[in-house]
Amino acid sequence: MFAGSLVALVSPMVSDGTLQLDAWRRLLELHASSGTCGVVVGGTTGESATLRETELRELVTQACEQLRGRLPVLAGAGSSSTVATIERVRWLSELPIEALLLVTPSYNRPPQEGLYRHFCAVAAAASKPILLYNVPARTAVDMNPSTVARLARIAGIVGIKEAVPDAARVRELVGSCPPDFAVLSGDDATAREAIAAGARGVVSVTANVAPRAMSEMVAAVRGGDLERAAQLDAPLSGLHRELFVEANPIPTKWLLAELGLIGSGIRLPLTPLAVEFHDRVRAAARVAGIAS
Repeated sequence: MFAGSLVALVSPMVSDGTLQLDAWRRLLELHASSGTCGVVVGGTTGESATLRETELRELVTQACEQLRGRLPVLAGAGSSSTVATIERVRWLSELPIEALLLVTPSYNRPPQEGLYRHFCAVAAAASKPILLYNVPARTAVDMNPSTVARLARIAGIVGIKEAVPDAARVRELVGSCPPDFAVLSGDDATAREAIAAGARGVVSVTANVAPRAMSEMVAAVRGGDLERAAQLDAPLSGLHRELFVEANPIPTKWLLAELGLIGSGIRLPLTPLAVEFHDRVRAAARVAGIAS
């Protein structure tokens, strides 16, 4: 289940920030028909920090009803508060999702023991599998591989999305965790190297706009055809870079709107992509073959 090219989906919105559910349905169908191996709803790319609980429920419920087992649905459930995370995990666990994605608590910068106890408490409250999510560039805390190895032996914790762009980190995680513990890359630019180092796949931002290409690239490297994987990854490299020219998901949502797939909405404190970056993102999309 936790392998291949999974997409960290944007939450489509119209210009006033209201959720755009018709576009949401279009995106789900796009991924169901494009080789994507799973969808993450309400993660960082889905603007989790500004989604209301009712909106997260609506997006997750729609995804489960529409996909009906065609793709695994993973729901973003992490917050900076252990108590609040437990509350969210409990109601999300009642929905027909396949797993919960739990980011490390941000801003309060817990020590490693605090991270361990946080995830142990949440795992005890969950009735769905848990994927840990380590993204220190966003959270200001890095969960060490030794802490992940301890958590990998807790019932219900089945894997990690590791967004540290370092193949050596992936090798350490794979080597120190049980064989059935799924390590996924959380960094598009280094995903190919991470999978070659032992990761099972990627939770991708680039897959929002190039799902088929990401799926084929990941399948090639997982199949051991590293030369073909490099050839497939080369035209995507500009997207891997330019989709982060401003904070994710600003460039991704702008490009999806340019492609006519979603509206132009994004929520403060994020703002629309600055004009000086438009040509850079367009050029990367042309090289990837998704724009004229």
